[in-house]
Amino acid sequence: MAEYVYNPIQEVEIGQNVLLQDSIPCNRGYVIHRNGSGILTLRGIVNNHCARFARYHLAFNGNIAVPTDGTAGEISLAIAIDGEPVQTSRARVTPTAVDAYFNVTSVANITVPAGCCLTVSIENTSGVPINVQNANLTVDRTA
Repeated sequence: MAEYVYNPIQEVEIGQNVLLQDSIPCNRGYVIHRNGSGILTLRGIVNNHCARFARYHLAFNGNIAVPTDGTAGEISLAIAIDGEPVQTSRARVTPTAVDAYFNVTSVANITVPAGCCLTVSIENTSGVPINVQNANLTVDRTA
């Protein structure tokens, strides 16, 4: 298991990624991350010659809000693979006031073909900038 966090409030623009820091980095080379980046690389390293893929379980949890200079309304984020949001992982809330934080969780199972790599991130899928605080992403290799 690898864990990536970012506790301070960060404003994430439309279509941009939540920034993360290593908390428990992957030291086996399955997950590659540069501190301060919002992008992680999942590698399709397999343990036997017959395996065709590596599978990962991603779980994101964090608090999101509309910034104080914004307008209250629906906001959302999702796990993205190679820059494309996974719609089934979209977490959304509708605050009735600015700077009102809601806790959201997003999960996805991702299959990486043997010998390939995929990039993953947590992307702002709202039509407005959002604040994110206490971001936490765990990555578990399941197969």
